[in-house]
Amino acid sequence: MTRQPAPTLATLSAARWRSAGSPALLPRLDQALGVLVRGALPPERCADWSRRVLRARRHWVRDFGGEQFALGRAFYTHLETDQAKLYFDDAAASDARVERALPGMQAWTRALFAELTGGLVRPRLGFCGPGVHVFPSGGQVATKGGVIHFDVEGLSPIVLDRGLRTASLVVMLQTPERGGGLHLFGATYRGRENATRADLASPRRLVGYRNGDALLMSSYRLHQIRPFRGDLDRVSITLHAAEVDRGVWETWF
Repeated sequence: MTRQPAPTLATLSAARWRSAGSPALLPRLDQALGVLVRGALPPERCADWSRRVLRARRHWVRDFGGEQFALGRAFYTHLETDQAKLYFDDAAASDARVERALPGMQAWTRALFAELTGGLVRPRLGFCGPGVHVFPSGGQVATKGGVIHFDVEGLSPIVLDRGLRTASLVVMLQTPERGGGLHLFGATYRGRENATRADLASPRRLVGYRNGDALLMSSYRLHQIRPFRGDLDRVSITLHAAEVDRGVWETWF
């Protein structure tokens, strides 16, 4: 029986990448499950933003009965709980709350995405900008791990039908004390949201985050947050994007 090659995760330091002129890293996704940029967010800003997120607890959105929380409204959680109207009605106010808690975060995240892709980046009309996911220590995700899924809920029928390029960007603000990495599977979305046995058996790679790391992956990539332990919540910035024209990306949360 032929043994499958080990999956690849492209890893590089932000300092070396930027000293080389910040070449677009999107092409690396053609050969790798994801691209991990170590230290994309400077340590002092990472620590400051982590503190600000935790201080803004009263503005967190409670998702899935408290299984997770968000600073800013996440589209997929509202879609899956039949609250899409609330998401769109509150999008502008949600962005304002995020900006008050984390001044400049949304602009910084879109700028980083533009660097990583080498493309033109613009907010998706009517949607929320980049936001923050908080997975509580001792919660369901911490004890059992997250749902194995693709990031396709926010993709339009045109994007899905045409198979346009997509991307998800995660920037880690606070890692748990132990665990909490991300499993990237070799499987990608093929028209059905539920992973098959073959998808689950595909080669995988565990991304071990450090505070300030940024991960770029295709939104079609199957992935799962791993369980974690300790007293620290898992806190990360997320941005989703689709290439709606050549080199033009629309982003949302």
